[in-house]
Amino acid sequence: MSDETASVANSPRLVGVRCESGGGVRPYSCGALELQPGDQVVVETERGSALGTVVRSDLLRPVEAGAKLGRVIKKADGRDLAREDANLRRQREAQRIALHRIRERGLAMKLISVECSFDGGKISFYFCAEGRVDFRDLVRDLAHTLHTRIEMKQIGARDETRFIGGIAACGRELCCASWLTEFEAISVKMAKDQGLSLNPTKLAGMCGRLKCCLRFEYLTYRELGRRLPAIGSAVACVKGDGVVTHQDVLKQTVKIRHQDGSETEASLEELVERKAQP
Repeated sequence: MSDETASVANSPRLVGVRCESGGGVRPYSCGALELQPGDQVVVETERGSALGTVVRSDLLRPVEAGAKLGRVIKKADGRDLAREDANLRRQREAQRIALHRIRERGLAMKLISVECSFDGGKISFYFCAEGRVDFRDLVRDLAHTLHTRIEMKQIGARDETRFIGGIAACGRELCCASWLTEFEAISVKMAKDQGLSLNPTKLAGMCGRLKCCLRFEYLTYRELGRRLPAIGSAVACVKGDGVVTHQDVLKQTVKIRHQDGSETEASLEELVERKAQP
C-alpha cells in the first residue's frame, strides 16, 4: 500500500457540504453517518453550527495532521428546517433594517450579505467600503433593535463576488461561489508562464481581480516549461542549429530560427545538445 493510499485509508470519512449561508463546498467529517447527496445536515463550523446540504458523499482525500476539519453533527430534522426558515425570515428583516439605518446615517458602505447564525445568537453583516467606516453607532442601534449580538465584517471585491455569485466567461458557475474554500495569491506571471494574452480585461474575473483559475494549471505549465530550452538560447538540432524563438509547453516542442532565417519546430528528442550562449 502506498503512503498516499494509506493516508487516505486512515483519514476520517468525509462528505462535501454546501452551507445554506453560501460559499463553496467544504469537506466535513461524517463519522458513521450514512449520507447521500441531497441530504440536509447540521454541521459544526468555525463560526458555530450551520445547516447545509450534502453535495458529495464520496470524498477521498488525506487530512493533514493538525488540520482543522468541521464535522457533521446530525441529519437535519423538521425542527432544524423550521429553525432555518425562521432564520431566513429574520435575515431578510435584518437586512431591510440595516439598509435603512445605513442610508439614514449616510454611511459610505455597501451592504452585501446578512447571515444569521443557526442558533440565532448572532447576526453578521458583510459590507464593502472604499476605506475605514466607523460603524460603532450602527452596531449599537442594530443590537438594540434586533435584540442579538451584531458582527460587522468588511470584505473585499473577491468575497463580494463570492457572496453574489454568477456565471464565469467559461460558462460555468463562478469557482469562488461553487467550490473554492479559500482565496490564494494570483499574479500576472502565472498568465505569462502559461502563454496567455496579457490583456487585463481577459485576465480579470467578475470581481475585477485576476481570475482564480490562472492558478489551477500554473504548476503543470511551470514544470513542463523547465524541461524546454529557454527562449533565446542556442541549441543543436537534427534539423539544424539555431536559436529558440518560441516554446509550446503542452506539446513539449520549440521553434528554432536558423542562420538563413528559416524556422522549424523540434521536439526535445530532436535536440542533440544545448550549446552555451555565445
